[in-house]
Amino acid sequence: MRILVLGGSSEASALARLLAERSDVEAVLSLAGRTARPAGAPIAMRSGGFGGVDGLIDYLERRQIEAVIDATHPFAAQMSRNAEEACARLALPLVVLTRAAWEPVEGDRWLEVADANEAASALGEAARRVFLTIGRLSLPAFAAAPFHHYLIRAIEGPEGLDALPHHELILARPPFTAEDEEQLMREKMIDVLVSKNSGGEATYAKVAAARRLALPVVMIRRPKPAGTPVLHEPAQALDWIGHHLRAASPRGV
Repeated sequence: MRILVLGGSSEASALARLLAERSDVEAVLSLAGRTARPAGAPIAMRSGGFGGVDGLIDYLERRQIEAVIDATHPFAAQMSRNAEEACARLALPLVVLTRAAWEPVEGDRWLEVADANEAASALGEAARRVFLTIGRLSLPAFAAAPFHHYLIRAIEGPEGLDALPHHELILARPPFTAEDEEQLMREKMIDVLVSKNSGGEATYAKVAAARRLALPVVMIRRPKPAGTPVLHEPAQALDWIGHHLRAASPRGV
């Protein structure tokens, strides 16, 4: 069975390792190409966009893909929409593999917003010390509020930081510990944390640290999911593949 895994998440990497052990599956891991040095994969890998829905359809047909697993980052909304439309037009099975979203617990001071633009507005008019952990692609929205002091953490150096005259950049890759996050927020005298609700354990420490410090958190909600079935564990994706393998096998074999 030929499968396309749309990657960009730790779940995609974990699934790729599981698929590498399967002799009955021929899988390709596709990455968006936004990371300069992506980690290697134990299965075939491609990098770069497809060219919209039509480009994705062309790829699926040329490679004779029989099923698609959308394991992109929870905020890669456009790619997920393209996958949904392409698979619907080709009548291909599609499932989303994504980590469960975080939920507020006692002691959290969340203000949930729809996107980065709303997050920038939610910071208010008075200058604050803001810990921005939203990825480099969402930073331009905060040019609308240049009077805040931003502590920006990213995996790779973002462009366009001139629009934020008061900023400090930290290049680091998760996971982080709650203790380290708390110490960082204390040292930098952070007033508010801005985060995307990415879910998972690797970056949750900042949320726990903000709770310990009783800091407000501007939390950007995930894009609303479409009607595609959702799984949260790579092992569940293997079961899903197994179901479609059995369905495709002739009876009695």
